[in-house]
Amino acid sequence: MVRMGVTGRVGRFCGDFMLVGIALAGGRGVRARPLTLESPGHIRSKAAVSFLGRPLIEWLVRAFRAQGITSFHMAANGRENRYQVKEAVGYGERFGVSVRYSRPRSDRLNTGSGQATLAILDEHDLRGHAVVFPTDSLFELDLAALAREHVASGAVVTVGTVYRTAEQVAGTYGTLVADESGRIERFVEKPGIETVASMFADLSRVPINAGLYVIDCARLRGLGATPELAALARHGLDWGGDLLPWLVAHGHLVRCAPIAKAGDLGNPRDYLLTMAEAMAGGHPSLELPRAPVIHPSTLARRDEVSGLTLAEKLAGGLVHIGPGAWIGRDVEIGPGVVLRDSYVGDEADLHSWCRLERVACLDGAIIGPGARLSDTHVGLMGQVESSLRRPTVIDGFSALGHEARVMEGARLSGVIALPGEIVEAGLLQPPASPASPASSASSTSPTSSTSPTSSGSSSRS
Repeated sequence: MVRMGVTGRVGRFCGDFMLVGIALAGGRGVRARPLTLESPGHIRSKAAVSFLGRPLIEWLVRAFRAQGITSFHMAANGRENRYQVKEAVGYGERFGVSVRYSRPRSDRLNTGSGQATLAILDEHDLRGHAVVFPTDSLFELDLAALAREHVASGAVVTVGTVYRTAEQVAGTYGTLVADESGRIERFVEKPGIETVASMFADLSRVPINAGLYVIDCARLRGLGATPELAALARHGLDWGGDLLPWLVAHGHLVRCAPIAKAGDLGNPRDYLLTMAEAMAGGHPSLELPRAPVIHPSTLARRDEVSGLTLAEKLAGGLVHIGPGAWIGRDVEIGPGVVLRDSYVGDEADLHSWCRLERVACLDGAIIGPGARLSDTHVGLMGQVESSLRRPTVIDGFSALGHEARVMEGARLSGVIALPGEIVEAGLLQPPASPASPASSASSTSPTSSTSPTSSGSSSRS
């Protein structure tokens, strides 16, 4: 927990108040697949998805710890979410914080993120103030300023908002209407472009809910105990679709306050965009280095074609590694490789003349000679077969699951390959729906099929 004062340090603001963190780790990660699948039928929690070599929840704990939060409460639903988060951050000793978890028996009563928040407030007897955040996004904000503003306003909930263009919002995101003081008057779910244009004068700055809230725990607990809200919680209570509209409709003060940035990682497209933005310095809370990062073991490793170390190839201009590159341990990189705005995990192989731009390439992945990848995620031990004669090309926010294999000469755009799937050569575009397989290529898997990347939805699953 953190004591907030008028300067954001220990001090007094209408008396000291305590701020703790409540992390929402629920859902089955359907939008994020295959990033959230270890293997067919084996779910990886969104909070535990690897992002730049660390589980996402670790980045979040570190970032909020840097802003003074030392007490975290994990509202986890389901075995995968609970125990994979616990595996990643434990009870917090490694980060200098304390971490507590919701009880497993609470899972059977879970009806949504709002209900999970109300339940953990009661279970952990939280009475002060808290910042509630999802575990599939990154945030840039001045938390102390947001908390001071929240307490001064007397709001039950302050909603962190970010801006999107009207074109981005129309039909994809919900928006909100607030008065000059920031008090929210109503929510509008996924309006069309004409409705958005009628609501806002500046169509380049349409506010949307970032999924982050500062709450008055005691008052929200009291409301949760009322018969009407308790009945709603028994049937279905998400934050955005249920709890916030209920509070506004019943006259309770809910305010909005803009935060600097929210980076969604809830689907492959947004994951890759947020990764590239972070590596370019767009998420300073992560404290990422701006220059390329190459592990010494990788610099010293020789490739099988030239026999030169990576350090020698870089010095001779035989390999080009641009800004925003992060390369792990013992990676083998052949001559002619070009790498920009990409993450490469440990023990990966990048064969001669392959080119990667805005690519997440996890541990043990193999990228064949001449392959050209952009805006692509390659899972653990994923394999992209390619040759200089028949180069494989993958782009359009494609995502390959762990141990997926793409055959030589394939052309993939906007495609998902589930863990262990084999994608044959050919031109493969995403089908119109998951039930409509593409006919220009074939895939082989006993339990899965190739399907399009879903993106842009404001709902979380």
